[in-house]
Amino acid sequence: MATFFMFGKYTPEARREISAERTQQAIKTINKLGGKVNAMHALLGAYDLLFCVKLPGIEDAIKASVALSDLTGISFTTCPAVTVEAFDHLVDSTA
Repeated sequence: MATFFMFGKYTPEARREISAERTQQAIKTINKLGGKVNAMHALLGAYDLLFCVKLPGIEDAIKASVALSDLTGISFTTCPAVTVEAFDHLVDSTA
């Protein structure tokens, strides 16, 4: 399973529809794609939300990003992530 950070930006309509029920629907959407939500945070600044999720791969991350946007009206920017230790190993092995 790969880790992805999903940065969300509310539209005015999506902001009006904030609810615990919609949050649970978002979690179920990730689960249906074989994933797991590790954390969900509200943010101040350029983005309104940050989801840290595990998904089987990049194709599933694309599906999740589109599915969550369809479900919530929130625009997501989804980025793959690795731990710093894994990054160090990747960089060391390319030199």
